[in-house]
Amino acid sequence: MFKRFELCTAKNEMIKLNEKILAVVEESKIQNGNCTVFTPHTTAGLIITSFWDPLGLEDFQDEMSRLIPTKVDFKHQHDTPTDAAGHIKSAITGVSQQLIIYEGRLMLGHSQGIYFAEFDGPRKIQFFVNIVGN
Repeated sequence: MFKRFELCTAKNEMIKLNEKILAVVEESKIQNGNCTVFTPHTTAGLIITSFWDPLGLEDFQDEMSRLIPTKVDFKHQHDTPTDAAGHIKSAITGVSQQLIIYEGRLMLGHSQGIYFAEFDGPRKIQFFVNIVGN
């Protein structure tokens, strides 16, 4: 089963995707298999982290900005320095997550969330969910 989703993001926004992905898993009726989540955007990433404290998401974005600051001396400046920094952040986090489906349920820890991490924005973006099972 393959599904396409669209989101409108804000700059440096973290968007929880659990509900959308869990709905696709349930709709698929797959009991055991794999769920791949992918985004084709070069200034965004997909991460799995705790959702208990929303400030942890701010910490994540703050640390990414500390490690890869927006600066004006990037050799590559496609649109803006923020865009160039976003490309590096995206390469570090990755643009896909592979998850296991077991007994019809997505195997996530009780406090794990799947997040779309926008490192530039705002923009209209897409992400895809593909489920394969037996």
